[in-house]
Amino acid sequence: MGNQMTEMLKGTLEGIVLTVLTARSAYGYEITAQLRERGFSDLVEGTVYALLVRVEQKGLVDVEKVPSEKGPPRKVYSLNAQGRRQRDEFWGTWNALSERIERLHSDVDLTHDKGE
Repeated sequence: MGNQMTEMLKGTLEGIVLTVLTARSAYGYEITAQLRERGFSDLVEGTVYALLVRVEQKGLVDVEKVPSEKGPPRKVYSLNAQGRRQRDEFWGTWNALSERIERLHSDVDLTHDKGE
């Protein structure tokens, strides 16, 4: 993933992960796997785990420790009411911003760019 894509993803990953948790509760590896299946193939698992710590601290998810066959209990994350509000705010902001960006892109004729 290019540096620009990585930087853009950093700013949107929280909303993306909250959206993944809309469908069902999941633990970190499952979330990473779902995102990779959806085209975020270069996403590093550690990035998702760090984000999950932050959303837990912000109170956007509920966490349940579930026994694991392979080692310590897994933390399973569930979207709570505050997380749903944050997710909805993210998508409202995303839609407004993407409309503005698309409008700018369509208004500016890039085929006549005289820069080097």
